[in-house]
Amino acid sequence: MVRLLCPVRGCGALLELGERALVCARGHSFDLARSGYCNLLQPQDRRSSNPGDSKEAVAARRRFHAAGYEEPFVARLLETIASLPLPARPAVLDIGCGEGYHLGSLVEARPGGDIEAHGLDLSVPAVDLAARLHPEAFWVVANADRFLPYESGSFDLAMSLTSRRNPSELRRVLAPEGRLLVALPGPDDLVELREAVLGEGRSLDRVDRAVADLAGSFELEARDAFRYRLHLQEDSLRDLLALTYRGARESRRRRAEDLAGLDVTMSRDVLVFRSRGQEM
Repeated sequence: MVRLLCPVRGCGALLELGERALVCARGHSFDLARSGYCNLLQPQDRRSSNPGDSKEAVAARRRFHAAGYEEPFVARLLETIASLPLPARPAVLDIGCGEGYHLGSLVEARPGGDIEAHGLDLSVPAVDLAARLHPEAFWVVANADRFLPYESGSFDLAMSLTSRRNPSELRRVLAPEGRLLVALPGPDDLVELREAVLGEGRSLDRVDRAVADLAGSFELEARDAFRYRLHLQEDSLRDLLALTYRGARESRRRRAEDLAGLDVTMSRDVLVFRSRGQEM
């Protein structure tokens, strides 16, 4: 069973579930929210008073997922996970889990409780919604760039689906035979939208950079490129834009608002890594 660690600087003791709170032996306590998640984010680990995705961005992502636009990618993702050498009841961590769509889909694909699912994100609105939608998993708010608040060797599979990665922490929390699954936007992901909003549609290949960033701790085991096309109407485009160009300049926002409908390429590079030094 996965056990959490106290995130207070200099502590790191195991957290135990008390009366509606997680408590460590040194007396540090973290309340469980009504929806069931726990906020372990420390003041020094936040860059703003409301870090991560806003309520509006979380709601837009939820509508986009609920419309089924990512179902082809999820189906491919589940196929990839099914091919991995995981134990019968794997412990799985989704880093940058958002509102829990991908991890929740994995839980639903493995009925009977044969998965221990954990999700982590920087955004309180995202994790709160994830906990409400998928109470069968355990959700925490934390900054994955700094510290993953889990005991070493806890997970059989860690997923980083278009989110940031801390290689040393990922290797620490993975079991010796565990796997890291990374999904990156493909070179032509949203190329039509980028051309319409940014005025450029150049390819952006991120695989080499990801492999290089992880090279000290992980080695690439498998790669799968997956793409499909969608026709998005105005409302869905607005949701996608809310996720993709939250910090866009006003001129770009106006250009985006003029879009009434668009054929859009959805593209992902899915990479599977093993810990460096692990036997083939």
